[in-house]
Amino acid sequence: MFDDWELIVSSLLQQYGIRVYSTEFKRMKWAELSALIAGIGPDTPLGRIVSIRAESDKDRIKEFTPDQKRIWSAWRKKLAGQKTKQDMEQMLDMFKTGFIKAAKAT
Repeated sequence: MFDDWELIVSSLLQQYGIRVYSTEFKRMKWAELSALIAGIGPDTPLGRIVSIRAESDKDRIKEFTPDQKRIWSAWRKKLAGQKTKQDMEQMLDMFKTGFIKAAKAT
């Protein structure tokens, strides 16, 4: 979400007319902001980027412009680099098992 802050700011202004650095915004509750962000449409800066990132149809991806492909690829790389807590625990267990076996072998 923080990486997309500028997109969120411009999308809130475009769709709702809300200026993020205004007094009105500063009084807004988190639940209201979350609902507004969830309702951002596809014709906003954030909506366009999200639709590119979410595309899974190979034929549509082939038709992307170079800039759209860059956005899509960067998002896929970011997702591939994220590990879940369960993934990390499994990796640590594998290392632990390997070290125990190595210690017993010596």
